[in-house]
Amino acid sequence: MITKLNVASIMVLNKEEALDFYVNKLGLEKGQDVKQGSYRWLTVRVPGDVTEISLEEPGPPVHDEATAAKLRELITKGALGGLVFKANDIRGLYETLKERGVTDFTQEPTDHFYGTDMGVRDPFGNAIRILQQGKVAEKAKA
Repeated sequence: MITKLNVASIMVLNKEEALDFYVNKLGLEKGQDVKQGSYRWLTVRVPGDVTEISLEEPGPPVHDEATAAKLRELITKGALGGLVFKANDIRGLYETLKERGVTDFTQEPTDHFYGTDMGVRDPFGNAIRILQQGKVAEKAKA
């Protein structure tokens, strides 16, 4: 039986730039940073959480160059999945992100029946949604 998600991955074009964005702009914390030969296992996580996000670049040892080139193209188009986070003060977070230099918002905080959410892209084009869950969604979960 599966009991918990341990690591999810997101494809990025540059691990250092991704680390800077996810830690210094989005506010996550650095998880693991381990080199094994030319490969670097690099993760970030929500502060205090154990689930990690692996920052993966297309290329060896996982992808051949032809596949890596196609993946890089899809990343920049925002066509490869994304991440969804929860927040407790989405409007405050929106202002904080703008102060930290985040500019690629796809949606400002918007109220919906399930709560308030916003959209942003990382420097590579990956979609990120951030949700402040509302009372209706919390009741439905119970």
